[in-house]
Amino acid sequence: MSTFTQLSKACRFGAVLLALSVTAVSTHAQVDPHFTQYYVYPSWLNPALTGAFDGTYRVSGINRNQWGNVSIPYRTTGASADFTTEKNLNYGASVLRQTAGDGGYSYTTAYGNFAYTGVRFGPNEQKRIVFGMQFGLIQRRFDPDKLSFGDQWNPVLGYSASNPTSDVLNARTNAVFDAGVGILYFDAQPGKKTNFFAGLSAAHITRPTDKFHSFNNPKLPMRVTAHAGLRINLNDRTSLVPNALYMMQGSARETMLGAYVASRLSAVTDFMLGANYRFNDAASPFVGFTYNNMMLSASYDINTSDLGRIVKGTNSFEISLTIIGRKSAKTPEIDFVCPRL
Repeated sequence: MSTFTQLSKACRFGAVLLALSVTAVSTHAQVDPHFTQYYVYPSWLNPALTGAFDGTYRVSGINRNQWGNVSIPYRTTGASADFTTEKNLNYGASVLRQTAGDGGYSYTTAYGNFAYTGVRFGPNEQKRIVFGMQFGLIQRRFDPDKLSFGDQWNPVLGYSASNPTSDVLNARTNAVFDAGVGILYFDAQPGKKTNFFAGLSAAHITRPTDKFHSFNNPKLPMRVTAHAGLRINLNDRTSLVPNALYMMQGSARETMLGAYVASRLSAVTDFMLGANYRFNDAASPFVGFTYNNMMLSASYDINTSDLGRIVKGTNSFEISLTIIGRKSAKTPEIDFVCPRL
């Protein structure tokens, strides 16, 4: 590999580090990744959302690409599956993986989720309170052999990866146990003008050790998330869903407001159009379609912070797919009103 190629590689990795450092400053040390389409990956948002849908099972996948002008951009991929039962207990599993940079960095989580749905009241017990828990692992990994260091540069012969370096990085991977809890309220009564839903969750309640940190292996800060929304039935075919999200982790704060309009085009097809605004960060228009039991949606973050200039205007793109399966039984005449954001 040529010296120029090695230097270019080092510069690209440096660009990722610079972008990450600015993100850390702008969000005041937020650790966890996030999605603009947070409603597609409910187990990450709140374990109490496990099984909160009209069906027997739900499978979801989402992919987020950031800073595409970097050779190996930030990519976050999530997949989840959850299942409903008739015994007041829903369950599911989720996996998230984030990768970035030439150093082979990855952040992976894997959780099992459980939700208790037995607290019901109101007409036909359609008002519900759900309690959720999740247990799993967090793993972080990188490959220092893929990195370039300044003392590997020889003024006569140039750069060589075989040159020794005094920067010895021994902690290449680390896995820790993690857990979270959540609570959800939603009004599933059909035929109403409005249906309200709201939830609160806390991730990293075990405060797992951050062994990749430079000093004293500090604890990962808890991530507390509050979310709420309102489904407003404008007419028989169209509904408006304003929603809000507030998240804090350590000294970081994230506030997002948004809304979408869902319109029924046919008996099996819906069209969704909306936007979210993440304060001091990005505006995110999105569009989606549902056909039978599938929902496909896409969003694009238009960065409004200083980070947009550093990464030369490249923004973030997300695409997601959700499939909901049902038992082969007669569909009820009135749909169950789910807390779908």
